[in-house]
Amino acid sequence: MIYLPAEWHHQSAVQLTWPHSGTDWDELLDEVEECYYRLAREISLRELLLIVAPNVTEVQNSLESGLYGRIPEDERISPDSLLHRICYFSCDTNDTWARDHAFLTCLDDADPSRRILMDFRFNGWGMKFAANFDNQINSHLSQSGLLDGVYLDCRDFVLEGGSIESDGKGTILTTSSCLLAPNRNEPLDKKGIEQSLHNMLNAKRILWLEHGYLAGDDTDGHIDTLARFCNAHTIAYVECTDPDDEHYEELNLMKKELESFCTFDGKPYHLVALPLPTAIYDDDGNRLPATYANFLIMNDAVLCPTYNQPENDALAIKALSEVFTDREVVGVDCTVLIRQHGSLHCSTMQYPD
Repeated sequence: MIYLPAEWHHQSAVQLTWPHSGTDWDELLDEVEECYYRLAREISLRELLLIVAPNVTEVQNSLESGLYGRIPEDERISPDSLLHRICYFSCDTNDTWARDHAFLTCLDDADPSRRILMDFRFNGWGMKFAANFDNQINSHLSQSGLLDGVYLDCRDFVLEGGSIESDGKGTILTTSSCLLAPNRNEPLDKKGIEQSLHNMLNAKRILWLEHGYLAGDDTDGHIDTLARFCNAHTIAYVECTDPDDEHYEELNLMKKELESFCTFDGKPYHLVALPLPTAIYDDDGNRLPATYANFLIMNDAVLCPTYNQPENDALAIKALSEVFTDREVVGVDCTVLIRQHGSLHCSTMQYPD
């Protein structure tokens, strides 16, 4: 029977969809490319990296030259050690958020070598943004032969990777605000969504969060900005301790919900608090959805977003290091990603081995 593995399941590769001038990143392109370069370096140090971009030659030249000299030489991707672990795929893209437009890969417990590349529909988080190119990336990739797996067309159902968390044992953690949001899967109600997740992902139970949000979030409350499985009995979550912060009530109600959840064997989850970053605002004074919950679990490391906030950054890395004792926790400055309302996990998608 198929199942959606947990993120800590051994991985064969991680995907990045590279920013370019035809995206909303145009005015910030130098800054965001530098962030993606650093992501590419940290990923390719450890695993195969798949880069999707309209102009892969341009990206390859940038990587090989340290983004034309902007990256210090001792921090550049070494041709001898890393470039052989980077592969490229060329196609048109609208944006960079691979977490939400890339494949969700399921495995088969009856045949461990079988991978099911599930291509769900991506519609720009409820038709808020154009997604015509991003929604076709998976079908183009499947025809390329780059990925090992059986393609499964699930595009009659809208499902973004950032909207669900799996413990690999049949538990899905999600938010009502996202999965039941307008322009996703009407007229399905909660029961209908649960049935769909059961049918497609073999979900045995759904843990719904009714509370929790981040100001400036375009996704209607993706779970990967709020609470994350670290292992089958541990959940890391965003905690707000400032009663004057606009998130205080909702995030504390979310914490109470998490405290009420139990593992399959009926025990409360071990909860790990992550600090809420000090407020970051855009040029118009609108708060941006910075969060340390948007980390990526890899085979031998956890990549944690940082926001040029030394105290909070250190607290988040320390909290994750105490959970992921078998992995190196590496901070990556994602301040620029927040300018477009996303962060590190949103930018990546892992492929289980």
